[in-house]
Amino acid sequence: MSYAITPPPVPSLPIIGSDQRFPLRRIFCIGRNYAEHAREMGATVDKDTPLFFTKPADAVVTDGADVVYPQATHDLHHEVEMVVALGAGGRDLTEQQAGALIWGYGVGLDLTRRDLQAVAKAKSHPWDVAKAFDHSAPVSALRPASQVTLEADTALTLTVNGQERQHGRLGDMVHSVNEIIALLSTLFELKAGDLIFTGTPAGVSAMQRGDRFHAALAGVATLEGQVV
Repeated sequence: MSYAITPPPVPSLPIIGSDQRFPLRRIFCIGRNYAEHAREMGATVDKDTPLFFTKPADAVVTDGADVVYPQATHDLHHEVEMVVALGAGGRDLTEQQAGALIWGYGVGLDLTRRDLQAVAKAKSHPWDVAKAFDHSAPVSALRPASQVTLEADTALTLTVNGQERQHGRLGDMVHSVNEIIALLSTLFELKAGDLIFTGTPAGVSAMQRGDRFHAALAGVATLEGQVV
């Protein structure tokens, strides 16, 4: 096939213990999936109406690259999240079927231009400019699901400049991973290469140029980097 321009590269993530990489198709995110975070943002959780949004796959930052402080904001916030990678897809899935799609797990930051999000919320506008900007999705290397055992007490943490900012446990999620995948499959046909950010615990706050961060999903993956 001949293209009018050079095709863009396929975004991908490294795989722990492998020279292969995981190619990315789309990034889905769920908001307000930890009740304490919803409360700190002045919102409530409506379990019957989950809040989904997306980021472009090329928003990922990986392999230890610096995170570029984005334009058009003075209030960049971190949101540490467990990340789930899908190795297969489908639509209108049961929770059991949804669980079988999981290829691997990692940890990431859903970076948010909070000032732009506040404006969007006030005007009932979409969140795209607040969530889907360049470099808005730092993600760790992925660990294959066959090597992972997750528990309700599995910790999700973030430190910035050596100080803990966020600490939650997976059992605090309003919607479980399988529920999130099943719910998404009623709205989109999911496919291999899709990545899902599963929500953030309380403690989100601003990041500045020069900040160093360390995110961890205990026993699974870590992510380190610097904002420049």
